Amino acid sequence: MATTRTSRTHWEGSLTEGKGSVSLESSGIGTYDVTWASRAEDANGRTSPEELIAAAHSACYSMALSHALAGSGTPPQSIDTQADVKFQPGEGITGIHLTVVGRVDGLSAEDFASAAEDAKKNCPVSQALTGTTITLDASLA
Repeated sequence: MATTRTSRTHWEGSLTEGKGSVSLESSGIGTYDVTWASRAEDANGRTSPEELIAAAHSACYSMALSHALAGSGTPPQSIDTQADVKFQPGEGITGIHLTVVGRVDGLSAEDFASAAEDAKKNCPVSQALTGTTITLDASLA
């Protein structure tokens, strides 16, 4: 069954002087301020498109890796993923770095690294972001 998730943004003013808010409509969990400065400089309590992409990527990746590990008979006790999305004004998103640490009984570091690499290639968000370089550091706790 296909699902659709919705987010909505309201923006006022120019790119650099304006401001907006992004609301997570499907879940209803919140509305968050966004500005050019929060995107290109310091967050200062506001979000950015890149932070939202990082959130989506780390969640999707963790799910994909957990699913793959369970499918191979080694379900994880935990998966902790950080996604760092690099944004360069004038260029756009220049790369994404995933760092994952897993707690998986009975799995070698090499097998975990292999599963982590496969999940990087196969998670739906990674596939949607193929226009940028995605790198990965994977380790067991």
